[in-house]
Amino acid sequence: MGLDLSEVLLVLGLLLTVAAALSGWLHGTVLSISVLSVVAGVGLAAAGVIEVRPSDDWLVVVAELALIITLFADGLLVEEELLRERWRGPARTLGAAMPLTLVFAALVGKALFPQLSWAEAFLLGAVLSPTDPVVSSTVVSNPRVPASVRHTLNLESGLNDGLAVPFVLFFITLSEPGGHGAGSGLELAGEALAGAAIGTVLGAGAGWLVDRLPGGAMTHRYEGVYALGVALLAFGLAEATIGNGFISAFVAGIVLAVTRPEIPEAFTGFNESVSSTLQVITFVLFGALIVKTGYDESIPALIVFIVFLLVIARPVAVMLSLLGTRIPRTEQVFMAWFGPKGVASMLFALLAAESAAPHASVIFEIASFAIIASITAHGLTDTLGANWIARRMSATTSGG
Repeated sequence: MGLDLSEVLLVLGLLLTVAAALSGWLHGTVLSISVLSVVAGVGLAAAGVIEVRPSDDWLVVVAELALIITLFADGLLVEEELLRERWRGPARTLGAAMPLTLVFAALVGKALFPQLSWAEAFLLGAVLSPTDPVVSSTVVSNPRVPASVRHTLNLESGLNDGLAVPFVLFFITLSEPGGHGAGSGLELAGEALAGAAIGTVLGAGAGWLVDRLPGGAMTHRYEGVYALGVALLAFGLAEATIGNGFISAFVAGIVLAVTRPEIPEAFTGFNESVSSTLQVITFVLFGALIVKTGYDESIPALIVFIVFLLVIARPVAVMLSLLGTRIPRTEQVFMAWFGPKGVASMLFALLAAESAAPHASVIFEIASFAIIASITAHGLTDTLGANWIARRMSATTSGG
């Protein structure tokens, strides 16, 4: 059913008020805002209050905004010392774990859903390969979790969201009738490099400009607005020219944090609230979308695929990528589990649904339920996992 502006604001206001009011209570439980937001979306759609379609252009815009600001915020959280001294873990998970997860998911997806072409199976894997620590925010922000673990998960998730874009677009091209991937593959790789370069220049320029502004400095209340502007500028400039906007936004956040350490503190007070608002809205809308699209394929095959994706694909890929490193096994196991699918995968699933691939709707349906299952599983284990690794690391230290 359609809603007028007052009804939209009523529903939105209620959702945001409830989410914020319960945040303190949920922070100490095995639940999460992400899980409740998805459930709220399912409930509202089932009751006929809201209706969302995969073809709605504004839905993609909301998901993109949520991802841009989330990536920029993740970039601001990267610490210069850890980036300099602990880059090997993220490099391995980005360079090996993400592609391995993609391949594992594609191979099993093709076996379980034979109607998919090989290109479509790899598109499904690309949609579900990036991770999102927003779903497991306690893990990334909890000081009881080792800083190296939080750094690795945060840096991996920020970069793999952007790096997954070329893979998704590449396999969309291959999946569509008459698609050829050789030329587009090189083009997308170039866009990724250009996005990183644009983000570096903008982040450094924005940091340099702070001490050279008219009046000597901006007021404290506008520092967060300044950071938000840099995030949107980085994405927009990259997309309007030759770059990958998501990578540009994330790299701009890293460079700005390194050059102006005071900016992340100001950002926390304002822009993280904007990011959280968009995330709640995105999760609610995606929950509603699940009700609209439904699922018409084999349910046993879907269950097997989801279990494989969460329990085998990502964990095995991470453990393989970290072979031979000095990272403690406890930390490896922890990072192997905490790789939930979130806003990036939601956006990529929508892009797949809008493509001309013969089985675009099937890919979207499979991916949607896998994302919901991942959000739920990792939301439920968020606090438990943070407490577990804190106890294990404490026991290891005491024993040493």
